Amino acid sequence: MDSNSGISATGGSNVSGNAVASGRGSKAEVRVDGPLRSAAEQRTSPQEISALLARMTGELARSGHPERAELVTEIEAARDELAAPSPRTGRLRRFAAGLSSAMEDFAPLAALAATIEQAIRGL
Repeated sequence: MDSNSGISATGGSNVSGNAVASGRGSKAEVRVDGPLRSAAEQRTSPQEISALLARMTGELARSGHPERAELVTEIEAARDELAAPSPRTGRLRRFAAGLSSAMEDFAPLAALAATIEQAIRGL
């Protein structure tokens, strides 16, 4: 990035899609490192989505989310669906939307839930 007046991503941060710059004089510029990927190459595989869901399970275990036990059960069901020979994408999309909704008040988990939802929509 040539200039950055309000956005910082550090450590293990991963930013994809949209970024929001807030605050007086803030601005976001996007630069792509490496070649652009086609839409087919941007798709996340079921195995990659399953890994994201496993990460969400770990994050939920460390969180204070009041419904974490129920959410972990749903995540495991989604992982089983992804492992099926023909995953039912409609069921996965409904799950992803529900997961995003359940994480609205948990900012770190909300970002991961949004990433999962976007990946599932790309199936």
